Amino acid sequence: MPSQKSYQEEKPGSADPRQHFLDITSHICPLTFVKARLALERIAAGGTLVIRLNSGEPLENLPRSLAELGYRLVSLVPETRDEPDGVHLLTVARD
Repeated sequence: MPSQKSYQEEKPGSADPRQHFLDITSHICPLTFVKARLALERIAAGGTLVIRLNSGEPLENLPRSLAELGYRLVSLVPETRDEPDGVHLLTVARD
């Protein structure tokens, strides 16, 4: 998977044009929050954003911060089941 994708790109394998993907694994806080928030603001209501993020500070802070802004957290799962402390996929809906 490329290191960075635009919020406008669909998640690989997704047929739903309302689902977008953002990889913030190459960024650190607070830039992770800024990029996620900007991407969510550009998505139409009813759309979702799948955010690929690292464990640690982004995993601890980003879901909480987005929920505080009123975004609905759909799921948060490790990208690889064998690496629960690695990269995660956070799905956020813009209702």
